[in-house]
Amino acid sequence: MIRSLLLLLVLLSTSSMAISEEVQVAVAANFAVPLQKIAADFEKDTGHKAIISSGATGKFYAQIKSGAPFDVLLSADDTTTAKLEGESMTVAGSRFVYAIGKLALWSAKPGVVDDDGRILSTGRFSHLAVANPKTAPYGAAAIETMKNLGVLEKLSPRLVQGENIAQTQQFISTGNAELGFVALSQIQDNGKLANGSVWIVPAGLYSPIRQEAAVLAKGKGKAAVSALMDYLKSDKAKAVIKGFGYDLQG
Repeated sequence: MIRSLLLLLVLLSTSSMAISEEVQVAVAANFAVPLQKIAADFEKDTGHKAIISSGATGKFYAQIKSGAPFDVLLSADDTTTAKLEGESMTVAGSRFVYAIGKLALWSAKPGVVDDDGRILSTGRFSHLAVANPKTAPYGAAAIETMKNLGVLEKLSPRLVQGENIAQTQQFISTGNAELGFVALSQIQDNGKLANGSVWIVPAGLYSPIRQEAAVLAKGKGKAAVSALMDYLKSDKAKAVIKGFGYDLQG
């Protein structure tokens, strides 16, 4: 009898551990807020907990190569995940596009940015914020946009560079730059512009921002990691992602 009770306690303990695993997630700064909402639902629905670290995708790449203890990467592009896969740093076959990002030219003040982005040509501003194009895909998309519009050389002296897209938004919010390029998801609230003025940059002006998720080598075989990857593909998570202005892959 006592032996049976002990066995039952062990089984209950094992079961409890199985539903309380943690997932260490490195997420691109533009997706940090949507992921916080998804992670709250994920914990409520599955019992697993996502521990979130946000930053520039390029910096996460360097950290992962140096042995950072992340289980999952939610990148702001599909080139970083592909590169990690080529270097055997991800679980083969785990990559998928979780969101397609949109670039926006934004000012925290109404009436500054027009509907067609003509302000980039008129140059009626002193500072324009962009994320570091070497580490932040949205920064690279901003530079590509200005090149295609033929204004990059003219505007280069006025560029203020954020370490990542979150810091870039902060520069604009605090008035250190009158306007700048951010992710549309950062300035929307329930599908509407939260404040200020915006030009949603036409998709043809920059390469598609296909944001990929991948299981990293340290996350291989963990039940909570598999659960999170599945959850990101659920209708519930997709509704959150769309609500922040992202497109989904067909």
